[in-house]
Amino acid sequence: MWNSIRKYKLWTAVSLCLCLVPLKTGAEEDSLGLYARSAVLMDGDSGRILYGKEADTELPMASTTKIMTCIVALEEKSGDTVCTVSGNAAAQPQVKLGMVKDDTFYLRDLLYSLMLESHNDTAVCIAENVSGSVEAFAEKMNRKAREIGCGHTYYITPNGLDAQDNTAAHHTTARELALVMRYCLTQSPKTEEFLEVTRTNSYTFSNIKGTRSYSCTNHNAFLSIMDGALSGKTGFTGKAGYCYVGALERDGKLLIVSLLACGWPNHKGYKWVDTKKLMNYGIENFEKREIITTDLDTEPIRVINGRQEAVSTEVAVHTDSFQLLMKEDEQIETRIELEPSLEAPVKKGQKVGCVKYLVGGAEYAVNPVIAAENVYVRNFDFYFWKVIGLFLL
Repeated sequence: MWNSIRKYKLWTAVSLCLCLVPLKTGAEEDSLGLYARSAVLMDGDSGRILYGKEADTELPMASTTKIMTCIVALEEKSGDTVCTVSGNAAAQPQVKLGMVKDDTFYLRDLLYSLMLESHNDTAVCIAENVSGSVEAFAEKMNRKAREIGCGHTYYITPNGLDAQDNTAAHHTTARELALVMRYCLTQSPKTEEFLEVTRTNSYTFSNIKGTRSYSCTNHNAFLSIMDGALSGKTGFTGKAGYCYVGALERDGKLLIVSLLACGWPNHKGYKWVDTKKLMNYGIENFEKREIITTDLDTEPIRVINGRQEAVSTEVAVHTDSFQLLMKEDEQIETRIELEPSLEAPVKKGQKVGCVKYLVGGAEYAVNPVIAAENVYVRNFDFYFWKVIGLFLL
């Protein structure tokens, strides 16, 4: 199916560490002239920010919230979970499926209602049946956000309606909204199921009793705007304005765009203009380059109390490549950091430092530097055989 989905990169024997440090883009200038107050273009494979405008400004995100609702539900429960409608769910405002209290549905069907039509009653029904209450489900959403690396995101509702509690308002940032989408596409164990739902054009289902039928149409127009469009979610509230997060894969590049406060009525189309502009910017200006090299010269390290004064070192060989989307004129900087000295014994293959790989001043990967040989300690046996050797000579 989608063979090129990147599962989270496994750095094997060398324990490579990817650091999601953003590119310094000078985006406060907003050279693309975006409508959105806050926007991000992300390399979906590495998490690198290719373009940002107020990327870390905390803002409400409306129904883009539902991508987190969907992925948490997929990871927590099976599709045949029976969901019973509460009075609270049935009373949610438009946009809604029109649920009736005490009716029942299968979770797999409700996910299409959630993501294609953005039904608010469906979101609450899912939350209550997955976790027992909206509050408990929001805790799961916030826990997942922290796991992904979102420190400036806070969920109160599963549907994204504007809300405030004693802690904060319901909010995220453009950077972190893109990170959540990246998780759904490349890291979640339920990536395939997430894509199956969000890429569907239309879906028809009924309640479990079969007494009511429902039809859903996907309102993510981006799926038909650009070749390679993969997934996405729209959103709107009076406080948030029009919001969007979406992904595209083309020419081996996985690009994610997130937009917050991208106009208010009557400017519903601004989000598609901005999304297309950012996607084209990524396609036209960035190419994948391998940033990790092992053919680097590293200095020997002094060994204290060793049978030799120093140990030679080398960069560890790695089995996985790591490619980063980069502009043609960007340079890869390598920074070698070694231990000032080592205490004998030193084992061959022992980690003695690291090489840091930087682009634009931001660190993206770390590769170990290892001892290239054994260095044994100078003990009694060493001196004994040293004396014997001198005597024999």
